[in-house]
Amino acid sequence: MTFQGAFTALVTPFKDGAIDQNAYRELIEWQIEQGIDGLVPCGTTGEAATMTHEEQGEAIKICVEQAKGRVPVIAGAGSNNTKEAVYLTVLAKKAGADATLQITPYYNKPTPQGLLEHFKALSKEASMPFFLYNVPGRTGLNAQPETIARIAREVPDVIGVKEATGNLEQCSNLIEQCPEGFIVFSGDDFTVLPLLSIGGHGAISVVSNIAPKLMSEMCAAYRAGNTAKAKEIHYKLQPLNRAMFIETNPIPVKTSLGMMGKLETSFRLPIVPLLPENELELKNILKDNGII
Repeated sequence: MTFQGAFTALVTPFKDGAIDQNAYRELIEWQIEQGIDGLVPCGTTGEAATMTHEEQGEAIKICVEQAKGRVPVIAGAGSNNTKEAVYLTVLAKKAGADATLQITPYYNKPTPQGLLEHFKALSKEASMPFFLYNVPGRTGLNAQPETIARIAREVPDVIGVKEATGNLEQCSNLIEQCPEGFIVFSGDDFTVLPLLSIGGHGAISVVSNIAPKLMSEMCAAYRAGNTAKAKEIHYKLQPLNRAMFIETNPIPVKTSLGMMGKLETSFRLPIVPLLPENELELKNILKDNGII
């Protein structure tokens, strides 16, 4: 299974308080038809924080079933509680995920040694390929390149990282220090192309929920050496990238998918609908960029 290119951090459609299985399967199918390289259910964008363990297992299972091995599935299974992360990883493994995405424990703010021990415990109790997820804007903790490099060397199950700092100097230091073959995905849609240019492998993307073809084509163009085309797509995506963050993710992207008729725009508290003035701005941007 190849982990490179554009992976979508999937939203989770809800209806009547539960996962909307039909909308979810249709969204996954559309993503694959549009050429996406991989799928990531139950991440931040998928509102995993407000899902029960049973629902997370269900969402991952649906995604794996619908993907039918056509693209890899990296399942969100992280927690700030190591035992809970082990449990969620076991669920992902049973569901048939190819790897899991493991957020650095939030709120606790573990030391570098604590991070290492967290991943060692995960590997010991639920061995499968893991991607570390470094997103200090969500966790209050910025895992430094030397820490991630140490984890990569000492925990063979950790095969890559989703880097969401948006800091290219940090990303460059990370790639420099990590072992050969360590996979670095951008978790920041604004900097996917610059990250590719310094040795990154692709993106785990929010905007690809609504523009999977564009994100996939940009990554493919860069890999093929067509940097002019990649740059052209990068600038085509930038207005959409900005629109996806006019309020907290996943509010704008899920609202966009609702406007596209892909799902019912439904959130779980404490996530609430987009402010009316932002909804109007979002609709105009989507129209201007041919999304709706």
